[in-house]
Amino acid sequence: MTAAASQVLDRVLVLEMVRVTEAAAIAASTLVGRGDEKAADAAAVEAMREALNSLYMDGTVVIGEGERDEAPMLFIGEKVGSAIGKGPKIDIALDPLEGTTICATAGPNSLAVLAIAEEGGLLNAPDVYMDKIAVGPGYPEGIIDLDKTPTENINAVAAAKGVPARDLIVCVLDRPRHEKLIAELRAVGCGIMLIGDGDVAGVIATSDPDTTIDVYMGSGGAPEGVLACAALRCVGGQFKGRLLFRNDDERGRAAKWGITDLDKQYDLSELAKGDCIFAATGVTDGSLLAGVKRKKGKMTTESVVMRASSGTVRWVKGEHRTD
Repeated sequence: MTAAASQVLDRVLVLEMVRVTEAAAIAASTLVGRGDEKAADAAAVEAMREALNSLYMDGTVVIGEGERDEAPMLFIGEKVGSAIGKGPKIDIALDPLEGTTICATAGPNSLAVLAIAEEGGLLNAPDVYMDKIAVGPGYPEGIIDLDKTPTENINAVAAAKGVPARDLIVCVLDRPRHEKLIAELRAVGCGIMLIGDGDVAGVIATSDPDTTIDVYMGSGGAPEGVLACAALRCVGGQFKGRLLFRNDDERGRAAKWGITDLDKQYDLSELAKGDCIFAATGVTDGSLLAGVKRKKGKMTTESVVMRASSGTVRWVKGEHRTD
């Protein structure tokens, strides 16, 4: 079901969100391949903060890069916009540089990513890990479930698609913690696409048949999970997520942001509900977007912006003068 259009999320904000992610991507692109993850991330953060503060809104960062004491990152709870206290109240989920290591090593799929919704529309998740599984559109509701084993989920998706399990491709972050998951998937016989970073792009890839990715599985950042859900709300698909806590400190941070059921399995519409807008700009070339290119006197960018209420997906190519 398509989300109802929000009067708060004015159409003007759709293209404004692209300008925000463009600014972050361009700033980070000056440090592609330089081996300095922190410098690249800091450049993207400052550019995104400046762009957000130019917009007429009363924005609150609900998904960010840590909490206030971890500045200069855009922290959870930070207020942004030029109309704080009087403008439209907007929840913001962001990752100014999705794939910091990718950017530092000039690898594929580094992005500047942003999602917005009306106040209360995005889960105010702490910066912890999240167990995730996602599929694209066209499957029966409830086809995936984190309470099932990876084998059970793969067999269910394969049956719904009408193919043997060996014909499916599963995207998984290449991490030591996924060793058992990868072994089980290989035992089932499906193909595995291992990615070094960038699980927002990995989840979104399930919605695009051209990527050949059928399922995303594994644990990654909770902020990236909410961002990916905002995109899937716009283009279709299913997502299940459960927060993972390694210690009492992380559990305490979840309680601080109002999360009381620590074992809850979240559905797509619980992580990103109502009308929402998702925008991303490529920093480096990837399966979703081309990266920033520098030419004599100009730079080029490639972005995508989506809106849940209309189901519209716009691909935006920009030229930016460098003089």
